[in-house]
Amino acid sequence: MSPRHPTTWRVDIDHVLNRFVPPPPWHHIPYPIAYFLGHRRAKPRDIGNVLPIFWAFIGVFCAVSIIEVVSDRIPAFKERGAPIIVGSFGAGAVLEFYAIESPLAQPRNFFFGQMLAAVLGMAICKLFQLSTHFAAIRWVGGAVSCASVTAVMALTKTVHPPAGATALLAVVDDQILHLGWFFVPVVMLNCGVMFAVALLVNNVQRTFPSYWWTPEDLRHQRAAPESDEESKGAVVEEMRTDDDGSERTRNDDEPQEEYGSQEVIIRPGQLVLPSHIYITPEEIQLLEEIGNRLQRELTSRIRDGQHGMNQ
Repeated sequence: MSPRHPTTWRVDIDHVLNRFVPPPPWHHIPYPIAYFLGHRRAKPRDIGNVLPIFWAFIGVFCAVSIIEVVSDRIPAFKERGAPIIVGSFGAGAVLEFYAIESPLAQPRNFFFGQMLAAVLGMAICKLFQLSTHFAAIRWVGGAVSCASVTAVMALTKTVHPPAGATALLAVVDDQILHLGWFFVPVVMLNCGVMFAVALLVNNVQRTFPSYWWTPEDLRHQRAAPESDEESKGAVVEEMRTDDDGSERTRNDDEPQEEYGSQEVIIRPGQLVLPSHIYITPEEIQLLEEIGNRLQRELTSRIRDGQHGMNQ
């Protein structure tokens, strides 16, 4: 009897959505504006680690302060007793101003993660409030809300960890409980103000966002998809760099041993993986960033070594 293999379940919503998402319109936008939307004509230079910490401090301070001041001066917010800032945005500020290269901090994750959390969290809260024993089962509602939002964010590739706290607060926080569905516009305001400040502060000496929707090239995604029969019969090619620096490709009909199919190669601008390894676009973007950082570190060490020899 042949061994039974476990069923592999894989859902990638981008296989459907990316065909309808337009590529970034940078060629239609003046470069000074595109610059503060994260577009760069050349690769940004390395600024070390002290300046990013400085700009993170400035960004977090400005974003949180502006949200609090604006919320405190909106009559509708004051009438309903809305918080001057939703607590989860404190954690969100760390992502949006310090860990700005993380896939979790990009606009898709930030906006959709928080909005899904606000809507689903409040919907679950309203559902549990239908029970006359809401106070006794409130803890269950909080757990269900946080778990449900986590699952939905994972399926929609909009994972934003602070959004888990947003969903939890929608059920367990008394102040937010009294807001009801007005909690959604409160979260929208927090998102809009924080992201606007992030675009201004993070693009002074850094680059934000790394991408707006996905790190993949959307121009290729909009092409007509191949049929299942064609895709099954397609030849999968992989770029391979020889020891002499020249590149070549291999296909699935050639022996894998010749090309060292178990190797993972990370170089600036190049990522080579074995054909049997599956990683998400966010993970690819993270690996490419690691390769760029390693290259910058190596270049810096070589420069320091040459400077020491000259002295």
